[in-house]
Amino acid sequence: MDSGSRRRPLSTVEFLLGAAVVIGHNVFHVVPNEVPILFAAGLLSARLRDGSWGAFGFRRPESWGRVAALAVGAAALRFGAGAVIEASLRRFWPPVVAPVEVDSIKGSIGTALLMLLLVWTFAAFGEEIAYRGYLTTRAADAGGRSPLAWWAATVAVSVLFGYGHFYKGPTGIVDSAVSGLILGAAYLLSGRVLWTSVLAHGLIDTTGVVAAFLGFDL
Repeated sequence: MDSGSRRRPLSTVEFLLGAAVVIGHNVFHVVPNEVPILFAAGLLSARLRDGSWGAFGFRRPESWGRVAALAVGAAALRFGAGAVIEASLRRFWPPVVAPVEVDSIKGSIGTALLMLLLVWTFAAFGEEIAYRGYLTTRAADAGGRSPLAWWAATVAVSVLFGYGHFYKGPTGIVDSAVSGLILGAAYLLSGRVLWTSVLAHGLIDTTGVVAAFLGFDL
């Protein structure tokens, strides 16, 4: 049995435990917030099992320009997809439930700056390490790391990402799942350079904060 085959059972267990943490917190509220848990578990797993965090994609890319282009493209696609989802699902479900912090951002430079800090730490870095870096990698490990396994892992983790935003309601779950799929695709298309999805996630949420500060509704 090769080393990859030996790793698959443990990777499967890690992914399933991670999925249970996501659902346990966001749907059943019986587990603390999943992002710090998966962030810590992911970094520890990468260090112990892979020897470095580069296994999740924290490495220098061949082209920062390509990373930036993919990130900007992913952010633009995410906003376009969000508009289509809202327009398509509004006849069946209520609109996306916005985070409670949105109303407090309007006109408040202090709150906006605090939210930007959270965007680039908790969301961009925290969620991308947790979902794209850790869960996607372990799900792909469980599938043998073939190209199909990576894409299947991205789809599965995108569904979890949707349920990670359960508070947004059914439309919000679909919207967040599609957002996760776009971020995951950017990650894979960049050669699994995690900086790509981190930058895209940060750009998406920064745009949302600026719009909320100015009183616009994206």
